[in-house]
Amino acid sequence: MTAPARLLGLRVQGVKSFAERTLVEFGPGISAVVGPNGSGKSNLADALRWALGEQGRSLRIRRSEDVIWAGSEKRSALGMADVTLVLDNADALLPVEFAVVELGRRLYRSGENDYLLNRQRVRLRDLQDLLDSANLADNAFLFIGQGMVDQALALRPEERRPLFEEVAGAGGEPVSQRAMPGSDAADAPPTS
Repeated sequence: MTAPARLLGLRVQGVKSFAERTLVEFGPGISAVVGPNGSGKSNLADALRWALGEQGRSLRIRRSEDVIWAGSEKRSALGMADVTLVLDNADALLPVEFAVVELGRRLYRSGENDYLLNRQRVRLRDLQDLLDSANLADNAFLFIGQGMVDQALALRPEERRPLFEEVAGAGGEPVSQRAMPGSDAADAPPTS
């Protein structure tokens, strides 16, 4: 039996390399985005993270406005970035009374941000609380990029086990907080 698709679709417009309104639909099972260099694979992953409230360096941007389509020779810059995740919630993983949930984010060049739940404005904190209730808020392994796979494969077996335990939800201290070798957090000074 195939599991239903949790992530049904992703609508992107005006985000990084996606000037045109783009719809990516996901089927059941594991989804992979493949394509040649420069085709926008990383930008799709960034759009997913960004819509869920992520900010800054992990999105490969310096300023918030860098997420908005900057323009090209043939197409002028846009004034807004818009991403919507369409999620299957038939099993009520998210504690809302909708079988399909749309989580969205908009950023205007003015700097104004809108966070959306089924096209209604909500606060970022409300979105984070909703995601946290389903253990999706601070899950570093919600979207796995090629770099993370390479880092995991480079770990020694005793370092790899806690990683797999965290992904399975059975570990103690999250590996993402301890930092994998080669990550920015591993290079940062210890905090108290």
